[in-house]
Amino acid sequence: MRFRTLFLFLVLALTAVFALVNWSAFTAPTTLSLVFGTVTAPLGLIMLGVVFVLGAMALAYAMYVQGTALLESRRHTRELQVQRDLVDNAETSRFTELHRFVGDQLRRMEQLHADTRNQLLNRMDQLEQHTHLALHDTPRHTTVVEREETIERRVANGNAGEPPHRH
Repeated sequence: MRFRTLFLFLVLALTAVFALVNWSAFTAPTTLSLVFGTVTAPLGLIMLGVVFVLGAMALAYAMYVQGTALLESRRHTRELQVQRDLVDNAETSRFTELHRFVGDQLRRMEQLHADTRNQLLNRMDQLEQHTHLALHDTPRHTTVVEREETIERRVANGNAGEPPHRH
């Protein structure tokens, strides 16, 4: 319980003890005026009754306020939990979306890498074929020493005017 509730119980208990100790004064009859008439009654008991009724009302009000605060706190806790769940779901969906986006980007990069690799290999094959064709279409080149020897042989044989044969 809260301090105020305990304090209220303490005041009510002290009032009860005070009334018991002074019970004869509380029960002594007195003439009381009620504005429209007079009554003979014990003033102490009437005042004691008023104090206990006010104390009970204050205690009931304190319990009502505490109960209302507790219910409100529970309602706020449920709303906070709902909001937490929404945030968690939103965060999970953002992570899922990010995961999907990164996966798509990686697949795109892998496809681009594969396409570039295939293009590069095709280009290298084309260059190899062109080089191979160029080597087959080009006549065999002889070295300068081989040509000099051929010319010297022909001169020695008397065929200096004929063009050299290509192999």
